[in-house]
Amino acid sequence: MQVSIQAFHKKLMKGEINHWIDVRSVAEFKSERADCAITVNHPLDQINTLNLPKSATIYLSCRSGVRSSKAQKALRNRGFNDVINIDGGYLAWQQANYPVTKTQGQFPIMRQVQIIAGLLILIGSLGSIFLIPELIWLAVFVGAGLSFAGLSGWCGMTTVLSIMPWNKKASS
Repeated sequence: MQVSIQAFHKKLMKGEINHWIDVRSVAEFKSERADCAITVNHPLDQINTLNLPKSATIYLSCRSGVRSSKAQKALRNRGFNDVINIDGGYLAWQQANYPVTKTQGQFPIMRQVQIIAGLLILIGSLGSIFLIPELIWLAVFVGAGLSFAGLSGWCGMTTVLSIMPWNKKASS
């Protein structure tokens, strides 16, 4: 089951939401999130440790809805019956101009991925033209990784970046 961001926001404003779980990484959640005290961060890779009553109505969100959909399936497999995915996730929340909280000095992980992937593709492309032709494989590898991330909703670079010291500082 899914709910639009507008329908979810109406329920939220009426006080009808008790459990809103954001399944993004800790660093993503700390860098920017919905400005709402009820939102709890519980990353997707730890969703099986969620400790709520099986009868609870749980709303799930992530950046775009892909990871929260996976969390929804995992929780249903654990016996949670009333698990609702917020369609469009944090991006839809932002597009609807609902309030957000951003931590200054912290780049969101997706921006870090874009910067690093862009630099690696640039190095691979230009390096293959001016230095070593085999460097083109760096650009091919990164491009393939980005394509896989877009298709699957899982990004290896995001996983690696989330354990970097500058992102751990944000989560402590």
